[in-house]
Amino acid sequence: MVERRPALTLLSHLMLWLGVAIVAFPVYLAWVASTHTASTIAQSVPLPLWPGEHGLDNYALALLGGVGESGSRYPATLPMLGVSLASALIISLGKIAISLLSAFAIVYFRFPLRQVVFWMVFVTLMLPVEVRIGPTYQVVADLGLLNTYAGLTVPLIASATATFLFRQFFLTVADELVEAARIDGAGPMRFFFDVLLPLSATPMAALFVIQFIYGWNQYLWPLLVTTDESMYPIVLGIKRLIAGEVYTDWNIVMAVTLLAMLPPAVVVIGMQKWFVKGLVDTEK
Repeated sequence: MVERRPALTLLSHLMLWLGVAIVAFPVYLAWVASTHTASTIAQSVPLPLWPGEHGLDNYALALLGGVGESGSRYPATLPMLGVSLASALIISLGKIAISLLSAFAIVYFRFPLRQVVFWMVFVTLMLPVEVRIGPTYQVVADLGLLNTYAGLTVPLIASATATFLFRQFFLTVADELVEAARIDGAGPMRFFFDVLLPLSATPMAALFVIQFIYGWNQYLWPLLVTTDESMYPIVLGIKRLIAGEVYTDWNIVMAVTLLAMLPPAVVVIGMQKWFVKGLVDTEK
């Protein structure tokens, strides 16, 4: 029986609120800055703590592009958000699909050197994109995939981590389900689609959240494989706003930054229940 102590409960809630305040305060400052003019931000020390009256104009300029207060021309970030969204979805869904099939083959098929194959896949965790970026870029360039969605996503799709997690999950599935499916005349792929996929819904949801954020936050790889502005993701767009200019309109930078935070935040909040359940649920 858990003993309830009001003092400890109050202390724990205070610590939680303190943590939320520490995390949320910079985001609040960014939102406040995005509602002021660039000159107000530059002249105010410290930054204003209350929102201004130029929020709609700043966000319209951030989304649709135009000339800022400094005279610099800013590109529209709406297409960049579309590129980031498409790339993140392709990467996350591709990782899940390939990892599901890989784990299914490793767990349910008997073939020579099966464990060796699994450990070869697992060892690739020590070779992230940053380590093999030179050869990977050469392959993508030779195939003519620069400035394409395939070039942005295909080298990032394979995931040893997801394969390992699905393998561990499949090992916990009762053998009786396999025998029952075999007695009913179900083939391997029917067993995969009718039995394993429904059971894997929560791990898939948890991995989708993780891999979506991973794909959305990619910076180094898109920096190498994209030279056309129409294929820039939003992370590169933010870097462009604060690089190479004598005077930076920080209100526009903050507006673009908050816009870039929205899709991952929506995914995390919308799938929070599935995310937590996929990480901790052990029921089959």
